[in-house]
Amino acid sequence: MGELMLRGSLTARKIPAPKIGLLWKLSNFPRLVPGLWRIGLARLTGIPTFYGNLHVRLLKADGRVIDYGLVSTRLITNAFVDFMVAQLQTETSEWGDFKYHDSGIGVTPAAVGDTAIETTAGEARVAGSQEEGASTNIYKSIGTVSYTTTKAVTEHGLFSQLEGTTLMDHHVFSALNVENGDSIQYTYNLTCSAGG
Repeated sequence: MGELMLRGSLTARKIPAPKIGLLWKLSNFPRLVPGLWRIGLARLTGIPTFYGNLHVRLLKADGRVIDYGLVSTRLITNAFVDFMVAQLQTETSEWGDFKYHDSGIGVTPAAVGDTAIETTAGEARVAGSQEEGASTNIYKSIGTVSYTTTKAVTEHGLFSQLEGTTLMDHHVFSALNVENGDSIQYTYNLTCSAGG
């Protein structure tokens, strides 16, 4: 009767999550400033306000996740405000449908008069979640767009349907480079503050 002995060793090492480069942070910072000072002013004075913010995570095809965090604090559109006032007069089912995430490659700064993103990235819009954010006055939608070609993604919009219709919020940020198989998870928050 023979004996079988197995021996081996196992070592482990921590692989840190990929970091965002300082150059990217510096290039994107000017896109945060206009919204941040308006938010601060509204909080300081108690003025009721709406503001959107966008957080982004890049999901690489190889499994790496790069968390870019807050990338933009703009921009509630005139189209959405007009739509909201119309809904207070005559409500339609579209009122509860602002969950469709789209992305683009345009670089023109977002403006309140925008009714669409500047240049679509060519991928289909995706339906995101619809949930309460960190508090009861925050609407949150999370949507993940998958990419099939290499491109530099620079903008995001939240819409009320899969095609056309009302653009609620438009964000433009420094380029996030994606390749075939990569995805970007967009987390949009609309904060509606009370006061007076």
